[in-house]
Amino acid sequence: MKVSYDKEIDAAFIRFTSKKPKGAVELQEGVILHVTDQDEIVALEILNASKHLPIQNLFSLEVVEAR
Repeated sequence: MKVSYDKEIDAAFIRFTSKKPKGAVELQEGVILHVTDQDEIVALEILNASKHLPIQNLFSLEVVEAR
């Protein structure tokens, strides 16, 4: 997983796989899910990211085992 944030345009991009996206679905205004032809999730893009989430949390990772 790779996380990037562009301060100039206030956009976060979270990539889950190296596969190439073939399409995108806007889940809500400014929240875009990038998918392959087989509807596999490739990435999540968040425009106006600072309005949707605390930016500092993008760069911390907590792994929790599912029960």
